Amino acid sequence: MIQRIQTIYLFIVVLIAAILPFLIPIWTTESGEEVFAIDKVVVLGAFLLSSLLALISIFLFKNRKLQFVMGRLNIILNFFLLGFFVYWTLIVPGEMQISEKGIGMLIPIISIVFLALANKAIKKDEALVKSVDRLR
Repeated sequence: MIQRIQTIYLFIVVLIAAILPFLIPIWTTESGEEVFAIDKVVVLGAFLLSSLLALISIFLFKNRKLQFVMGRLNIILNFFLLGFFVYWTLIVPGEMQISEKGIGMLIPIISIVFLALANKAIKKDEALVKSVDRLR
């Protein structure tokens, strides 16, 4: 069951959440220096936790209900991270030195999309197993 489509979606989330925050800047300050996720402890922790939840979820293929719940928790975590980014960008200018938003702020949105696709595939698998059990 590890070769299912939800495994591919979850692996994409692992790659997105573990690698991209170190390569793509979240924003650029007024002085021109780029701020990465490694510079902010909360953001780094949220990205690594999201990656870890997706990785653990890949290996829970025998327990689809727990895999589905882990996917939902990961979606909530990414919404929290997205809310953090929105708060930082909407804060009064001068309190936070963000001049240009980076494409790194879109990483939680991309993760949420792939997690939703994975949860949809998990739910589809669960329905298929239940339908086969009814035939027995």
